[in-house]
Amino acid sequence: MEISKNQFVADLIAFDRNGGALPEQIYHAVGDAVRAGRIPPERALPSSRTLARELGVSRNTVNAAYELLRADGIISVRQGAAPRIGTGPELERGRAALRVQPPHLSTRGEHLAKQRRHRMLDVGLLEPGAPVEDLFPADEWARCLRRVARRQYGAEAMYANVTGLERLQVALAGHLERWRGVVAKPEQLLIVPSTQASLTLAGLCLADPGDTALVESPGYWGARIAFAQTQLEVRALEVDADGADPDSAGDVNARLIYVTPSHQFPTGTRMPLTRRMALLERARTSGAVILEDDYDSAFLWRGRTIAAMQGISAGAEVIYLGTASKSLLPGLRLAYMVVPEPLVPAFSQVQRDMGLRVNIHAQAALAEFIESGALTTHLRRITRIYEARGRLLIDTLRTVLGDRIEADMPMGGVQTVISFRGPVDDEAVSQRMQATGFNTPALSGYCIGKPRSGLIVGFAEATPDIAQRFARTLSTAF
Repeated sequence: MEISKNQFVADLIAFDRNGGALPEQIYHAVGDAVRAGRIPPERALPSSRTLARELGVSRNTVNAAYELLRADGIISVRQGAAPRIGTGPELERGRAALRVQPPHLSTRGEHLAKQRRHRMLDVGLLEPGAPVEDLFPADEWARCLRRVARRQYGAEAMYANVTGLERLQVALAGHLERWRGVVAKPEQLLIVPSTQASLTLAGLCLADPGDTALVESPGYWGARIAFAQTQLEVRALEVDADGADPDSAGDVNARLIYVTPSHQFPTGTRMPLTRRMALLERARTSGAVILEDDYDSAFLWRGRTIAAMQGISAGAEVIYLGTASKSLLPGLRLAYMVVPEPLVPAFSQVQRDMGLRVNIHAQAALAEFIESGALTTHLRRITRIYEARGRLLIDTLRTVLGDRIEADMPMGGVQTVISFRGPVDDEAVSQRMQATGFNTPALSGYCIGKPRSGLIVGFAEATPDIAQRFARTLSTAF
């Protein structure tokens, strides 16, 4: 239904004095009405003097609004005549109707959209790989942030040194050498937002579409997603009680080999020296590159900590990956990779082109956190707490469920695997647990080779009450 000049003021323009400039409010009100068909094409509008009087605004305000409408082709203005709605808006309405349907995903987009975790909740109890926020050293981190935010960083605050803040590279190189036996110059460390960013960089720089990547099975979903994004073919590297088995891949000619040797995700096993040496030999003879993800080796409590593969290799066949997501918080978006020296220029260029730079104040705060010894103190503290909570969860499960499950005492990290005895649909069990607020995904969804059944369970927040509630809920979920 058409509107009269009197309705024009009452229905279309209701000023919000806190809603922005008045000319823009008039412009949006008239433009929206035209596109909705409430004002027909070629309809005359009030003169600027008349409309200003009716709205109680200055004539300059209305003239500014009419100028915006004229610039968009919504109205035409001729000297000595009232402004008039043009015919262009009819085309705009047609275009708007065409935009109702979203654009179609590409074949690659559809493939990537399916590469997701199996029905995991966004938030839920006992999520695997998730630290506890209330253990985050907020006061000390805040002090570090305040100190570093007051400083000036010159070129590093602009677009220089995209690979990372030099101070953090130096601090991390020393920390990794002391704690993990990593051998690297500071400039070999690339600071990135996440381990998945590291894996994507490696896939883009070291492999071509169609090349093969070996990934542990069961193993980290993010590796499969990153390699799918770079159009690699993913094949299984089977995991047993000694971690990833290099012989399980047969004679597959892989370009990349992704492993978590120090503390396998999600099973928690360690790869013995014989297997690590066999894997290094396979990489040397085949020309493959090992991507060693050392994501939570900083807090292990059972047995001796094994040295990083990067430190015992010749240096060129291993790229070392680490993150602060487990030791601090995922939301900080702080991770790093140690790249062989000859590859640093190419990796840094691709990192720049992809925009994978990390907040400079977060980098500086982490550097100060390491230099002050606060990180070492924090790691010792959370190691004791996570050990107690991991033991509590397993003891509770064994008491409540007995021989219906297999659950080894974890040796570190923040998650473990609960396996089922007998035929159990772990996906169905996982969905039942999720319905009660527990974010514990099915183990089968993390396998690309031999199927395995169970749940991946985080224990960072396993208080006595949560552990009991989880065990009772799992007992009924069978």
